[in-house]
Amino acid sequence: MSYKSILPKFFYNSNISTYILYILLFLVGIITGANENILKIVKKMKLKILLVVLPTIVGTTLGTYILSFFIKDISLKDLTAIGWGFGYYSLSSVLLKTLSNDTVSFLALLSNIFREIITLVAAPLLAKFFGKLAPISSGGATSMDTTLPIITKTLGAEYTVISIFHGIIITLLVPTLIILLYK
Repeated sequence: MSYKSILPKFFYNSNISTYILYILLFLVGIITGANENILKIVKKMKLKILLVVLPTIVGTTLGTYILSFFIKDISLKDLTAIGWGFGYYSLSSVLLKTLSNDTVSFLALLSNIFREIITLVAAPLLAKFFGKLAPISSGGATSMDTTLPIITKTLGAEYTVISIFHGIIITLLVPTLIILLYK
């Protein structure tokens, strides 16, 4: 018995990893929305959470723009899309494989992994030299999961909610910004 006889036709005629990532995003939204305490904290913090997202977007975009002067083989559009992966290497790589090419997809994977590693290794230094919110911005989408422990250890528990919501907002922005860039 073949998997084609069990699964709907669209599963084996398209990129299944894309659908799995959409399901993952949906589940993250459900889990977050179900926690009543998080909503109370967000209401209390109001726009402060959004103010952490802006430097992440602006800083990453500015960084990719500066890189475009040194890297001539990749267009500014592709460099921007690579940066706008914001550490979410699995989703951005899949999107860029579809929207651009294999090289851009691979570079997105590498740059986003390096972003995560740099945050994990340098969070205390980032906080010391650039302010308490720098490790959160540096972590990008990973500030809600893999880099959260080092961010919490470096900044304190009071920054955990900011870090989680920063990660969620950035995670939701990754596909939105990348798709809009290529439209």
